[in-house]
Amino acid sequence: MMLNEITIGQYFPGRSLLHRMDPRVKLVLTFAYIFAVFVPRNWAGLSVAAGFLLFTVILSRLPVRLVFKSVKPILPVILLTSLLNIFYVTGGVHLFDWGFIHITTKGITTAAFIAIRILCLISGSSLLTYTTSPTTLTDALERLLSPLKVIRLNVHELAMMMTIALRFIPTLIEETDKIMSAQKARGADLESGGMMQRVRALIPILIPLFVSSFRRAYELATAMECRCYRGGEGRTRMKQLHMKTADVVSVMFVLLLIALLFYLNYTLPSVL
Repeated sequence: MMLNEITIGQYFPGRSLLHRMDPRVKLVLTFAYIFAVFVPRNWAGLSVAAGFLLFTVILSRLPVRLVFKSVKPILPVILLTSLLNIFYVTGGVHLFDWGFIHITTKGITTAAFIAIRILCLISGSSLLTYTTSPTTLTDALERLLSPLKVIRLNVHELAMMMTIALRFIPTLIEETDKIMSAQKARGADLESGGMMQRVRALIPILIPLFVSSFRRAYELATAMECRCYRGGEGRTRMKQLHMKTADVVSVMFVLLLIALLFYLNYTLPSVL
């Protein structure tokens, strides 16, 4: 897997309905969908959640391949989770028994169910950064966290730090890819050998990556100071956030989705 194929934290400009939604609503609905993905206990509910995700991807006008590309970095985690469920979940018809390994129909069903749930979770979450610019996301976080000002928490700086960290994920991935390519051009072997050899091979990559990260942080801080950045005090915004009819309809639609998932849980048998 090439590092430049990782799309976490990237923003893709567009004029779709999802791009034009209020970012505060998108943040709340993203967390609501994460909750909704964990609600289904049967295939019908999971199919509804997956169908809603596909419908949202169509609304975003982003290529389906691009959206599901965000799943690539966690494929090993999905594979490991699936294997653990296959080997250790018992129940149903026994298909294979050898020593401590017992493969049953319930284990395979559970593994497939959990894998699809994780795919929906990651793909649905990635739509937030794909369709929301870092600046807009910062404003939305600040507005949603504004009640914490009561306890004297600097909400603006907290939102700024979270957004900058998210924004620099693609930059660090690109920098890592460049360092790895430079090391390979000098004859470094990063892919062969045992586990300890591969860990030692990462040292020539991590050191320049840390140096580059600190340099970028220093340059960013200098640029913000040169622009007289003093936090959120007295700060104005060029674009004001306003909820529209489409935002209200989207909230109602997601609430109906969650209600439907709970209804399916109570009316249909569970597969977990």
